[in-house]
Amino acid sequence: MAAPSDAVRLFFDDYAKATALPDLTFFASAYADTFMFASPSGTQTVRLDDFLRVLPKRHELFTAAGLKSSVVESLEETVLDGHYVLVEARWSMMFVKPSERPLMIDSAATYVLRREQRSMWIVFQLDHQDLTARIRDAGLLPAAT
Repeated sequence: MAAPSDAVRLFFDDYAKATALPDLTFFASAYADTFMFASPSGTQTVRLDDFLRVLPKRHELFTAAGLKSSVVESLEETVLDGHYVLVEARWSMMFVKPSERPLMIDSAATYVLRREQRSMWIVFQLDHQDLTARIRDAGLLPAAT
């Protein structure tokens, strides 16, 4: 693994900014029309339209938990071939609830991005943890019923 290229760094900086809003226009261009998503609970194919419908609900959930920022802490890049690059990303998320101290929650994900000319988009995402469960475990969301 190597330090990220400027293009990969810019992509993930834009990704972090888009997460804060959420910027559905960015996400519509940042993911393939159908992509693979994997997490500790399993693997599934995801249609982009379905993903874009879920993002505002995910944003509401994380806002309710007190999410104030998502920052890319580190990126490592491996060029797989002329079209694909594997990126390991470490994120730090700051949550603040009224009258409480800020809480930092770290997460990690591995992405495979397809590159063509000046564009790139995610075709595979592996979240290495269940982020919603970690937020619940930290007491930022009610326990699942």
